[in-house]
Amino acid sequence: MKLTEAKEWWKESVVYQIYPRSFQDSNGDGIGDIRGIIERLPYLADLGINVVWLCPVYKSPMDDGGYDISDYYQIDPMFGTMDDMDELIGKAGELGIKILMDLVVNHTSDEHEWFQKALANPKSKYRDYYIFREGINGNPPNNWRSYFGGSAWEPVPSESNMFYLHAFSKKQPDLNWENIAVRNECIQMINWWLEKGLGGFRIDAILNLKKRIEYGVFPADGEDGLVFIGHWILNQPGIEEWLNEIDELTFKKHNAFTVAEADVPEERLSEYIGKNGHFRMVFDFSYTDIDTPETGEWFKQSKWTVKELKDKIMINELITQRNGWGAKYLENHDQPRSINKYLPQEYQDDRSKKMLAVLFMMLHGTPFIYQGQEIGMSNIRMDSITDYNDIATHDQYRRALLSGMSPDEALEGMYRRSRDNSRTPMQWTNQKNAGFSNTDEIWLKANPNYHEINVEQEQMDETSVLNFYKKLIHLRSDFSKYKEVTIYGELVPVESSDAVIAYKRIIDDKELLIVVNFSDAEDQLFTEGCYEQIIANVELPKIVENKFILPAYTGAVFSKILEVE
Repeated sequence: MKLTEAKEWWKESVVYQIYPRSFQDSNGDGIGDIRGIIERLPYLADLGINVVWLCPVYKSPMDDGGYDISDYYQIDPMFGTMDDMDELIGKAGELGIKILMDLVVNHTSDEHEWFQKALANPKSKYRDYYIFREGINGNPPNNWRSYFGGSAWEPVPSESNMFYLHAFSKKQPDLNWENIAVRNECIQMINWWLEKGLGGFRIDAILNLKKRIEYGVFPADGEDGLVFIGHWILNQPGIEEWLNEIDELTFKKHNAFTVAEADVPEERLSEYIGKNGHFRMVFDFSYTDIDTPETGEWFKQSKWTVKELKDKIMINELITQRNGWGAKYLENHDQPRSINKYLPQEYQDDRSKKMLAVLFMMLHGTPFIYQGQEIGMSNIRMDSITDYNDIATHDQYRRALLSGMSPDEALEGMYRRSRDNSRTPMQWTNQKNAGFSNTDEIWLKANPNYHEINVEQEQMDETSVLNFYKKLIHLRSDFSKYKEVTIYGELVPVESSDAVIAYKRIIDDKELLIVVNFSDAEDQLFTEGCYEQIIANVELPKIVENKFILPAYTGAVFSKILEVE
């Protein structure tokens, strides 16, 4: 394969996602903040990161971790000031790091000025900024279930038989994108941020913008008598007109990095991430949500196999590189820690953490590393459901009990899948609160294993998970002779046993072979050509007659040796 892929700065990036509330507390209030992020910029630069994605720091009552925005133009005092934000953008830029923010325009907080005015005066223009509907004899217009559980319709205070729609929390009323005034408000806000020097956005829940409102009681799909709302609000016909409008009037003008939270059907993927797509890339959920049913019930774990995982990864890779560019990740603020999701408890160690790093860092697309992933942070065991902060976790626990689970069984389900698993404080040192904060009260418990798993200790250990990530990131850097093949090389699956995930990255005369043995037993791989090892998480036997002997949980990268005639 020749290098035909158009080079772009966002393709050559390595993104580091920060959950600001949990990253670094600079002022001793037990909550991470923007100044704490500024303090840690040298760490990120040393890691090799050149893009940082911040989860929301906008003004918010924090009902859903900041995804309930009450003012798009203000920083929440919890995180600092707009001056702090400007300083972060500037100092990050000096280190060659661009900042992405979350773009949340499907809904606002119910404390946003627009919604407050919509409630105060049903005849004001702001009533049409949201989705209000009359009910059926005092009941909601239909039996849709919100993503966070319970009815997606909330009664309007002091108005009989009137409801507003919320696809998420009742404190997150959905905006009415049919109203051109709403679209113009959002476009103006996006440009305001990009003109401040922002590098782009991770775009939240964007495929929910278009709604197909229907009245009635639909067949229930759960114990609560409700039905999944997604059938009526996900990727509805006509949404592409709005997405194109946003791209043309904002993102393209600024050559912005955009990655959408969007589960797009294969037949439409080129519309979203192709040469003239709405976004530069989208996330794929097929293998990161492999452990849960489509309806998203964490407590009903699916029994997936490595072969299913391999098939989902390879199908997505081939589809994505045919249609555009991909965003690769194993962890984020909505996911549990990958080591707990993908590996049996008895094999959750540094070797398997490095194996997972090889698997996803070498795929075709831009890698996203979530805070703490690079040191191998893991899920946390809470003593009680009251220890959890996440609104969705409390709903999942309630629904687990409704399904007949005991409280202990339901709590075990939250340990496996709660979003708070990834939101515990970043583990910097083995000192108080993992070096995250020097106060006695922090907003969410630190994982007790910070005494063993922390940045300070791993920086001093050449064999650590952290230093292994640095090696993988280096392959994509300007100082690496493997940069072009690692970033732009075509991904070609390699035939292997069910437990082995193997693929090549090929460009011009360069070829890499990536091999992952996703099992606790030794396996083998046969392939033609001569290869030399670049990176491996275990000591590998010598390659003999094109046969690779792969110990349990191997993750390795090889380079093909050119034959000299």
